[in-house]
Amino acid sequence: MKMIPFLLGAGVGYVLGARAGRERYEQIARAYRQVADHPSVQGAAGVARAKAGEAVQTGVAMAKERVAPSGSGGHEPAAPGRSTTNGSGR
Repeated sequence: MKMIPFLLGAGVGYVLGARAGRERYEQIARAYRQVADHPSVQGAAGVARAKAGEAVQTGVAMAKERVAPSGSGGHEPAAPGRSTTNGSGR
C-alpha cells in the first residue's frame, strides 16, 4: 500500500516535468550553476567538507577504540568461528 503514493507522485512529477520541457530544464540548470559557482557558496562548501572530514576522522577513532581488544596482551582478536589456540584440530 505504501507503493501507491510513491507511484502516484512519480507519475505526477513525470507529467509536470514533461510539460515544462527542455527549455525549463536548461533554465534551472543555468541557475544552479550560477549559484554553485558563486565564491561564497564555494567557500561554504569547503568549510562543510572540512567539518565532514573531521567528523569522519572522529568517528573512525571512536570505532577503533570500541573495537580494540582490551587486556588481550596485544594479540589481534580471532575471526568469528576461529580458534586462537594452535591445536592440531584442523
